[in-house]
Amino acid sequence: MSDAPVPQPGIMELTPYKAFAKPKRPGRLIRLMANEGALGPSPKAVEAYKAAAGEIHRYPESGSGTLVSALAKHHGLDPEKLVIGNGSDELIELICHCFAGPGDEVIYTQYGFVMYPTCAHASGATPVKVADDGFTASVDAILARVTPKTKIVFLANPNNPTGTYLARSEVERLWSFLPRSVVLVLDAAYAEYVERNDYTDGADLAEKAPNVIMLRTFSKMYGLAGLRLGWGYGAPAVVDVLNRVHGVFNVNAAAQAAGVAALEDVPFQDRSKTHNRIWVPRVQEKLRELGLEPLPTVANFMLVRVPAKTGKTPEQILAFCAERGIFMREMKTYGMTDCFRFSIGTEEENQALFETLTECLRA
Repeated sequence: MSDAPVPQPGIMELTPYKAFAKPKRPGRLIRLMANEGALGPSPKAVEAYKAAAGEIHRYPESGSGTLVSALAKHHGLDPEKLVIGNGSDELIELICHCFAGPGDEVIYTQYGFVMYPTCAHASGATPVKVADDGFTASVDAILARVTPKTKIVFLANPNNPTGTYLARSEVERLWSFLPRSVVLVLDAAYAEYVERNDYTDGADLAEKAPNVIMLRTFSKMYGLAGLRLGWGYGAPAVVDVLNRVHGVFNVNAAAQAAGVAALEDVPFQDRSKTHNRIWVPRVQEKLRELGLEPLPTVANFMLVRVPAKTGKTPEQILAFCAERGIFMREMKTYGMTDCFRFSIGTEEENQALFETLTECLRA
């Protein structure tokens, strides 16, 4: 008999997520490792957040009704099919707990978000990793791994950390061949940045399908990562379950108020999209000049391959930049030992990155 509490099977196989810790160093600090919005939060969201301070002795609105109404109006959605989460991470966790357990399988892609297998393990289910086609999710590979044990399929579109996406036709093909008993989760955290005619965030499919839920977040373009605010839109059979099990007051009042204000600040949204549209190709061009290989991206970040001919490793580049106050993300966790990832920053931050990479690679 064990003399200590025993966790559910699979949990001890997980590696704890290493969050960014602010270094104890003076001077400039440039955070490019978390795909946060380059322009910070909407000024209107900041005002709403401050205004909520005088009411923090009150419980927040249960069910986030005002925010639900704002989302429905902004995106033209049915409010009855919306669910609000303490970040989309909470919704990922709840989906796993509600629809998968011991003996079940949860499919995710090779370079998919690390929370998918983590939450699958935590629910007692078995995560099943499916190989990508290069750096892009493969519908055929996903469908080949579906079995009677499959309960959930997670697809990040666009995908983090690769920046790639699947076209609408491929997403619909995936759904058409899935059993209706399988929940298809379309994680569209970076949808606001995508400017492709053949892209879908999944809302249209969630409107008609009985087993689809789209996830979105306020952490990226809206610049509210610190408030932990996400939402889902999907089939009543899925959303109703999530609304039954999430905490009564799972989203704090200040986050709800900031979210409503951020949706109303359309000029800020337009500036954020324009900034990304301008700087992604500029950054890619500069990286190529330095001998690096940035992958194509439709989001606000990029995956960069470091060819052997540079004479540097990703670890050396990341360490060199970190010593100078610029922080990016290593990719060893995903098995990409010759790559690193970073997000688009402000003009000043991007220029500082160019200068530091130049100094590093030409040393």
